[in-house]
Amino acid sequence: MSYKVTLIPGDGIGPEVIQAALVCVDALGLDIKWEKRIAGKTSMGQGGELLPKDTIDSIKSNRIALKGPITTPVGSGFRSINVAIRQLFDLYACLRPIKSFNSPKALYKDIDLVIVRENTEDLYAGVEFKEKDSDTDKLLESINKMAEKKVRPGSAISIKPISRNASERIIKFAFEYALGNNRKKISCIHKANIMKYTDGLFLDSFIQIAQNYKGKIEYNDVIVDNLAMQLTQKPENFDMLVLPNLYGDIISDLGAGLVGGLGLAPGANIGQNIAVFEPTHGSAPRHAGKNKVNPTATILSAALMIKYLGETEKALRLEKAVAAVFKEAKVLTYDLMPDRNDPNAATTQEFAEAVVKQIKNL
Repeated sequence: MSYKVTLIPGDGIGPEVIQAALVCVDALGLDIKWEKRIAGKTSMGQGGELLPKDTIDSIKSNRIALKGPITTPVGSGFRSINVAIRQLFDLYACLRPIKSFNSPKALYKDIDLVIVRENTEDLYAGVEFKEKDSDTDKLLESINKMAEKKVRPGSAISIKPISRNASERIIKFAFEYALGNNRKKISCIHKANIMKYTDGLFLDSFIQIAQNYKGKIEYNDVIVDNLAMQLTQKPENFDMLVLPNLYGDIISDLGAGLVGGLGLAPGANIGQNIAVFEPTHGSAPRHAGKNKVNPTATILSAALMIKYLGETEKALRLEKAVAAVFKEAKVLTYDLMPDRNDPNAATTQEFAEAVVKQIKNL
């Protein structure tokens, strides 16, 4: 079967890690037509917009994209181009697998959990009011008239919207993903003991929906600060986590740290019928063009994309090839070496070639 996929190389190290991923995907023998588009600083540098219309149209048409990290220039109209893409296509589910993959820098060798993060609301909705602005002062006055607890005059304000609709759909996504991927348990992460109306709504939605999966998926709830401690002590106790936006962002990075860093952390942003796959790390412009960064997160993001396309066997083959390279420990990028200045560290492309070799051996 043939596929057409929007390819956005990105900025900084983006083109290098994307090229490494393409080499690995090509080795799987998939029939993919890549439709290359640009966004971010690269697009601006070519006299265009941060998020050009032809890039938007390509994603809309193909309904699937593989994307490198993007730089949002300071002073631009976007808080984040990544967030803009998610909001534009309502990519409400952020999927972040956390797996050790035999990484030599993993703190635990047997971690295999999946984080499902709500992507559209919470404090990341961007509803903010600036300190000492006249509109903010009016809002503060209204809040202090209605609320039992008062807000200090001169405060800046961020609104934390948590809706029943958005909570229910991300929780349903998590349970359906668990059923389709042989997952056994989902933990709802919250701070409902303090934020009784916002996180309380999220937790209540979870409890109600979980009833529909009794006997199929085990479930519980964990307060977010307690989770942070438990993940560092007993990560094997967790299988899947479903979280509101802010907690999901923070816990995803904590999880990445347990398995070796953001260089090993893939990501997917999934909506009703559109999905964008990308590494979770940034564009690291200071490393651009040096052919030294770890492309694992992008390679594994490509594996997530391949699985999304229904090519599960090939996706698993790619994941096994990455794990085999780590286990052999002969071709590792600088961030995985005991000494990050080791001159024998593999280049980005050498690592990709090692993965290709393992693909052919499997």
